Amino acid sequence: MPAQASRSDLLERLQEIPGGRELLAAADQRTHLVGGSVRDLLRAERPRELDVVVEGPLQGLLERLGGRCTRHSRFETASVQLGEARIDLARSRSERYVHPGALPEVWPAPLASDLRRRDFTVNAIALGLAGRARGRLTHVEGALEDLAAGQLRVLHSASFVDDPTRLLRLARYRARLRFEIEPRTLELATDAIAGGAFETVSCARLAAELRLALREPDPIGQIDSLRELGALSALDLLPAAANAELERALALLGSEGSVELLLAGALLAGKGGLRRRLAGAALTARERTRVLTAAERCTELARELARARSGSQLHALLAAAPPEAIALAGALGGSDAAERARRYLTELSAIKLQIGGGDLIAAGVPEGPAVGAGLRAALAARLDNEIEPDAEAELQRALAGARAALRKRAPDRAP
Repeated sequence: MPAQASRSDLLERLQEIPGGRELLAAADQRTHLVGGSVRDLLRAERPRELDVVVEGPLQGLLERLGGRCTRHSRFETASVQLGEARIDLARSRSERYVHPGALPEVWPAPLASDLRRRDFTVNAIALGLAGRARGRLTHVEGALEDLAAGQLRVLHSASFVDDPTRLLRLARYRARLRFEIEPRTLELATDAIAGGAFETVSCARLAAELRLALREPDPIGQIDSLRELGALSALDLLPAAANAELERALALLGSEGSVELLLAGALLAGKGGLRRRLAGAALTARERTRVLTAAERCTELARELARARSGSQLHALLAAAPPEAIALAGALGGSDAAERARRYLTELSAIKLQIGGGDLIAAGVPEGPAVGAGLRAALAARLDNEIEPDAEAELQRALAGARAALRKRAPDRAP
């Protein structure tokens, strides 16, 4: 509990975190740990990140910290990489929103003003790191009480209107921390969603917050929290798949796929305007393709998995699909489809020929389509366990396939 954590307890816990010892050594009396970092230290949990506020310019602390630094001049923020540790720094500031959903206008301000601009009381706590403030907690009214009670409370009634991404953070923190939403805060959240708050925010900002939710250790719990708050319905992202199907898809996915991309595909499956929505989501081209394929093809692939039986049929069906689409399709198609998806992802996708096109050409096959036909024939034989994984056996089957292709094409060339 917060009241039981002494100054030395908090500072000792900080030193055990990667980057914590270096931060304490570099800090001066203007340097404060803030936000979720302090919240988690008070809960005797390991913070996921180190967030620092400096009452003044950042330059001196950055020079003392060293490491690899990335600066963002607009908001006077910076990120420092110290080995595996990342420390995010910001100059203490106040802010105002010109209109709902806008990025805030900011200006330097004391620590107390910086805390009052934050999302929830439990994140509006700072820990002094040096000088007379070392080990001292500074916080908004009610912050420690809310933390002890395990509840999320906004700092002012316009919070969700000013920045609707806080609605997504509310759902995320509730699921991660297992906190309750304070009744007035829940009322404000419900009113903001019903009033179309999300329409004032760019797709990129909403997508960034949703990705953070889907990266959490319990992403399906995050989806439940977003659903219960009404956020998924407002964003037209209610998944057609049941939680059990989503769990099965994640179990099928394996290490080659991305949990967040699979679940993004599940949230978008069956929805309209997918390409437009994904174009604004700040994804890489590769990520966009994988989400789009999972969303657009999962139902079709689930049906086709019911018909594909042999290894070669499964390979022909799934070889061009990303693992996220395959796992989601397998989960949606029932137990047989799930087993076939698992078989492809864990066994069949790893089967490769020991021979290549050059081996066929060296054996007398003319360059052209017959080479590809021969290699496909050999791979199908391997996938269906008709031949052993042996280069000579593969070559003989490939030559037979290439000759068959040449015979088939011969009448087409006849005058």
